[in-house]
Amino acid sequence: MPDSLTSTLTSYYDAVPYESHPFPQTAVEHLEAIAFLFGLEAPAPSTARVLELGCAAGGNLIPFAARHPEASALGLDLSTVQVEQGREAIARAGLSNVELRAFNLAEIDASFGQFDYIICHGVYSWVPGPVQDAILRVCSENLAPNGVAYVSYNVYPGWKAREIVRDAMILRGGPRDTPEEKLSYARGMLEFLEQSARPGSVLGKTLEETMPIVRGANGSYLLHEFLEPCNAPCYFKEFAARAEANGLGYLAEAEPSTMFVQNYGEKVREPLLRECGGSQILMEQYLDFLVNRTFRQTLLVKQGRAGDIRYRLDPARIRGFEFAGVFAAADGSALTLDVREQPCNALRNLTVTLRLPVHKALAQVLDARYPASVPFEGLVAAVLALLGEPRSSVEPVVLSMLEELVILGAVRVRRAPVHAAAEVSALPRALPSVRSAPGLALSAGSAANACNQWHELVGLSALERCLLPLLDGAHSHGMLADHLADEVGAGRLRFIQNDQPLTDPSVLKEFARQQVVLGLAALRRKALLVA
Repeated sequence: MPDSLTSTLTSYYDAVPYESHPFPQTAVEHLEAIAFLFGLEAPAPSTARVLELGCAAGGNLIPFAARHPEASALGLDLSTVQVEQGREAIARAGLSNVELRAFNLAEIDASFGQFDYIICHGVYSWVPGPVQDAILRVCSENLAPNGVAYVSYNVYPGWKAREIVRDAMILRGGPRDTPEEKLSYARGMLEFLEQSARPGSVLGKTLEETMPIVRGANGSYLLHEFLEPCNAPCYFKEFAARAEANGLGYLAEAEPSTMFVQNYGEKVREPLLRECGGSQILMEQYLDFLVNRTFRQTLLVKQGRAGDIRYRLDPARIRGFEFAGVFAAADGSALTLDVREQPCNALRNLTVTLRLPVHKALAQVLDARYPASVPFEGLVAAVLALLGEPRSSVEPVVLSMLEELVILGAVRVRRAPVHAAAEVSALPRALPSVRSAPGLALSAGSAANACNQWHELVGLSALERCLLPLLDGAHSHGMLADHLADEVGAGRLRFIQNDQPLTDPSVLKEFARQQVVLGLAALRRKALLVA
């Protein structure tokens, strides 16, 4: 990368740090599961060596290291400001298995060794061509033989329209001095165009699609997505060809549900299957046109492994997963075990219609144990216990439903158990990384967040933050209630009832007990309590 452009990009990320937090789709446990789904074995995350290119302040990498003390993680980023922030968080957490370095990723060579997983999220499209080449080179040369690389990038045709918006924003905002000025002037340009564009014009339709994103996004995202010097989308086929030229083969997308043609309707399924002739790459490119896709999160492997990939799902692989999911009847009623159809709200805001008693029993089991995962055999046993029917009639239906849920993206899968608490114990324990390292887990101020066992960012209330440090498996519910009452007495916490602060000791004690129950239930559901 030319020095001047390197300096410009570095200054962008120093002045306006990219939000550094966990991205669930990049979780190493998730990447391992996708590889297994499509026929490949990948290294166990618990002992994996992981490299993140463009790690920012380590918000995506540090929680992985905290979950897996026997793994090792290295993060590289141009921004010395963000790297230093991450190093401080690592020091506070006392982690010895993760390192962040301010480093130009184009200079990575063989001396870095090989990594089981390489993650590059939000970088590829936002750097010049030579650095894009370097990313793919690193994903090839520094990837272990059975490793998996993740690369996200902007794609056409969806970005064709967004380029109009980007160009307009740069025209007015680009010449300004500070990031704040750039963004302010760029927003003003879009507001002018929105008011002035002819109804039904290409510009009008483009703004109609893009303005909700611009209004809903924070300044950091808009500056990096629309006002950075580099943003180079490509067609998926071009990316796949570049990867192949670097000795890499296409494996899958980080959201596999986008790959299954049956999710796009019968009118699409048969014509595309005939047209693409078994080529997943061609299928993916057709689907990009069909849905006007703007962004991809692609998994790559060594080219020599491409022949082992199987896109037709194998029932034996489905049996090899741990599953987790949520299911709530759309009308708010309880799930029944009869033959009446019940539409349910599931993960990712999906609606799943449950028809058979086996379907409903399976949904009940998954929802009751969520966020803990359940192996296939455990699910079959639990459904049999609910229904009392022969295994021979239950197991095939469970298998078929799980496969359908995987295709829809309405269930989470892992190769190893997720040891989240399926119920609140008498002596509850929180994730050690959240409980004992608040500098790592929590942000300052009223809005606090933590990374849970599914590598998600979850919000924390003041009550939950107050409970977390004591959730070490040695404090009973009564002791936790006493602690809350003491915090109220010290003025560090307030309980409000009927719009009035609670001060009466006897009322306060009972209210504190109730809040402990509510707080622990919320922390459990957020996957912050361990089994």
